[in-house]
Amino acid sequence: MSRPSDHHDSPAPAPREGVNQPSLGVVGYLRFFWRQLTSMRTALVLLLLLALAAIPGSLVPQRSSDPNGVTQYYSDHPDLAPVLDDFQLFDVFGSVWFSAIYLLLFVSLIGCVIPRTLHHLKALRTPPPKTPARLSRLEAYRSTEAEGVTAASAIESARTLLRKSGYRVRVFEKAGELSVSAERGYLRETGNLIFHTALIGVLVSVGIGGGFAYNGQKVVVEGKPFVNVLNDYDSFSPGRFFDEGSLPPYRLILDNFDASYETENVNAFGFASDFRADVTVHEDGRSPYEAQVRVNEPVPIMGLDTYLVGNGYAPHVTVTDADGNIAFTGPVPFIPQDDNLTSLGIIKVTDALPEQIGMRGFFYPSAAVLESGALTSNFADLLDPVLTLNVYTGDLGLDDGTPRSVYSLNVEGMQEIVGGDSGVDSIQLRPGESYELPGGRGTVTFDDMSEASPDGESVLRFASFDVHHDPSAGWVLVFTILVIGGLIAGLFVPRRRVWVKAIDGDEGIRLEYAGLARGEDPGLEGAVADLAERHAQALGVRLS
Repeated sequence: MSRPSDHHDSPAPAPREGVNQPSLGVVGYLRFFWRQLTSMRTALVLLLLLALAAIPGSLVPQRSSDPNGVTQYYSDHPDLAPVLDDFQLFDVFGSVWFSAIYLLLFVSLIGCVIPRTLHHLKALRTPPPKTPARLSRLEAYRSTEAEGVTAASAIESARTLLRKSGYRVRVFEKAGELSVSAERGYLRETGNLIFHTALIGVLVSVGIGGGFAYNGQKVVVEGKPFVNVLNDYDSFSPGRFFDEGSLPPYRLILDNFDASYETENVNAFGFASDFRADVTVHEDGRSPYEAQVRVNEPVPIMGLDTYLVGNGYAPHVTVTDADGNIAFTGPVPFIPQDDNLTSLGIIKVTDALPEQIGMRGFFYPSAAVLESGALTSNFADLLDPVLTLNVYTGDLGLDDGTPRSVYSLNVEGMQEIVGGDSGVDSIQLRPGESYELPGGRGTVTFDDMSEASPDGESVLRFASFDVHHDPSAGWVLVFTILVIGGLIAGLFVPRRRVWVKAIDGDEGIRLEYAGLARGEDPGLEGAVADLAERHAQALGVRLS
């Protein structure tokens, strides 16, 4: 394309040499990182990270709530467990990385909420804005002609109508025009602030309340007591600020444990329909009272919630040593391994002479023989109880002061005399039967407890209780309700402004109605149309 004859090219700009961006400096970088940290986007990302970081806590047993599960995980996965422990996956909610995300989210939310709260308080004190000159340019608009009414009466009627509808109103007067400006929907931002403030409340409640919280587990056999002192717990997980003196003094006795099983329906045979622990509670300064603990129905005792979390059988075993003395007698809780309560148990006889005795065995509530010849249990109730034991002699390793789990037996250095590779078949006993150990080492008796059992069964049962105290639970509930309420208000309350203008004409006045939304508001046009219709009815005129 040819250029005009009088065209002149502009001279090229001179190169700008030595132009450098100013350095932010330490203060500038700190300000930049603070703005990034306190942005709403960062807060949402941190909230998502916190949710993701909590997932391992539900996949891997935690020391705070299931210490026995951690021990079992080490036994089942000896190579993987130390690696997971290095990443603090057995203590997720107390780990360094989870605490870092938690604290960053806390700081981010505070940095978001404080400036927004100040801005919102200022906005609440600011009157509605002036009426735009041309309402017809707004997204929602209506107009009509009205005869027989004055502009002043029309605007006063509109002001009254809008105030009753929850709007903040302000009247403006301009040459030949009267208008009322109204706005509402500040509850939307109030809801957002309540949501974020309540979220901070949840974090604070969990953080501080968790320091005073504690929970402990105890296995109690029928007829046996549990005293609420630290040494009587099987496992105990205290918060950082726990004081042993804060444990309320009470005693709980398991009178009876009842398990109901479905036996009418063949397809559901063996299905447990109900578990109930009948207990007697002795509180300090109060008469004893009876209570029932069911699954998901804890019993409150002196501010503590006692949950039923497990159950099983506790065969009563008596062991005599080579001298005929009773070296051990009592119920032994066996840990269930399947739904039919095939259970594993450990018996340690430290007082046996001349050598200590250790036994590892299985209990089958309803014994059945598989095609391979091995025993199994085909029902969880007591139909044909059988106890099998392998017996070891030697040092149990309890005299050196090293803590040992009552649910495991270290057979290193011990001699197997019954079962396994000993050449002697494992012991098989039914209630009331005894077995003489090889070499005159003593006897093992599976005691029939029909007379001592509260329900006449030959084998006692045990219940596993979880005693829980969390002073933050009430506050967390309150803040959670506020979070939900604030979220609902922030999502569903529209923020809108509406205007009504009355313009004097030769034969009456012209009424204009308009609305403007802040954000998405699909109901805006309907709201403006409804306002125009109600206003016309109040004035006694017909919309054109």
